[in-house]
Amino acid sequence: MPRAGEKNPETGGRLRTWGVRLLAVAFWLAAWQLAAWAIDARIILVGPLEVLARLGELAATEEFWLSVATSLGRIGLGFLAGVVGGVLLAALASRVRAVRELLAPVMGALKAVPVASFVILVLLWVSSSELSVVISWIMALPIVYTNVCEGIAQTDAGLLEMADVFGLTGLDRVRLVYLSRVLPYFRAAASLALGLSWKAGIAAEVIGLPDLTIGEHLYDAKVYLDTPSLFAWTVAIVVVSVVLTAAVDRALDAGLRRWEARP
Repeated sequence: MPRAGEKNPETGGRLRTWGVRLLAVAFWLAAWQLAAWAIDARIILVGPLEVLARLGELAATEEFWLSVATSLGRIGLGFLAGVVGGVLLAALASRVRAVRELLAPVMGALKAVPVASFVILVLLWVSSSELSVVISWIMALPIVYTNVCEGIAQTDAGLLEMADVFGLTGLDRVRLVYLSRVLPYFRAAASLALGLSWKAGIAAEVIGLPDLTIGEHLYDAKVYLDTPSLFAWTVAIVVVSVVLTAAVDRALDAGLRRWEARP
């Protein structure tokens, strides 16, 4: 424990890390601005200051926030469905070998087929407004399923034998044995699946063009050669992704720490 007047080494390390990251961001922003000046063609590349100004203009409109909320709600719904489905299927597959063997090629195909192919196929079966929900579900499901299956498989055999000795069954067995082993795998899977679902869901919107979504605005900006708006919406996508991922990671970390601290 640091003495009075001394700096906490951990705090100093975090400050240095953030300082380095800010310098890296500043470097690339400067490079971006210099490239925009060098090209001197607004239709091809605009600088970060102009993009920031355009983003501010968009953020001052109600349509911007409605579009973000619509995309976030639909993609979030698909992500949550993928997480729940992945966990349930993994639990079933770990108990029934036949289910695991039947699901293996399906999950392999979901991970291997390009997003664009899924978007086109799914668009034949569902409306454009539901497209991002289905695509984000497809992205999240195999990731969560695979990681949770691995977490269950890595559960210590000694703990399982101890559970048998104490007669633990059903929910008690899951709560006291499996959850502590599976949660770290689930946390990693959820974080990765969230980012992929968000990107794939936006890509689905660009193709399906549902009304009042981020994807629709991206497509319009491209069609009308509105480069500042195109970059501004892209920055908005990145910001939402970073904030959302950080919030989910913090919530999962807090839940994991709370669970590990339980007696």
